[in-house]
Amino acid sequence: MIGTSQGLSLAVAVFVGGHFFMSSLAVREPVIKTLGANGFRLLYSVAALASFAWTILAFRAAPMVSLWDPSPGLRHAPLLIMPIAAILLVAGNSTPNVTAVGGERHADGVRPVGGIMTVTRHPVLWGIGLWAVAHLLANGDQASVTLFGGMAVLAFGGMAHIDHRRRDALGGAWGPIALTTSVIPFAAALQGRTKIDWAGIGPWRPLGGLALYGVLILLHAQAGVPVWPG
Repeated sequence: MIGTSQGLSLAVAVFVGGHFFMSSLAVREPVIKTLGANGFRLLYSVAALASFAWTILAFRAAPMVSLWDPSPGLRHAPLLIMPIAAILLVAGNSTPNVTAVGGERHADGVRPVGGIMTVTRHPVLWGIGLWAVAHLLANGDQASVTLFGGMAVLAFGGMAHIDHRRRDALGGAWGPIALTTSVIPFAAALQGRTKIDWAGIGPWRPLGGLALYGVLILLHAQAGVPVWPG
């Protein structure tokens, strides 16, 4: 079905739905008992990569159906939002995090909450979500709405899904983590439940995020995808 709007919708549904299905406790626990934790992660990774490849192929082959003509402000959205998204991705992937894959082991650490976790306990998902929303706004065609809308559902819906799983898996250890962190960036700090750990974030993570942003711009140019709105 590659080459049709329906084919892209199916691919995105499998990719997004597969994440929620395979990471649910009803599926995850029996598979871990059968294959072990490493076996589950391998199976999960293979399924995610295969469905992601299908999604990208379906997106590239989907017909161009315009839904709206983005205004100049919307076309500039990725240029303004993506630096923040890239910083969150770098900081989130380089900081111990109980909400990350296999992150339960950090719950019993000396300092389970630090660095970017004092901004939001879901930095990587926020990075993906901002990336998706920025590109959805800037394009305005049906294929982009399907792809980036699905990625936004995965990112923002994934935050609640992960919190639910961690609450069940960690029991009492989840309480202090939930109390001193927030889903919404800076909410816990503004409510006086934590202080932003600027030292834990450090200067190299924001710089690394900006470097990633530069690499993404270069990749867009090499792929022939315009970055600077005309």
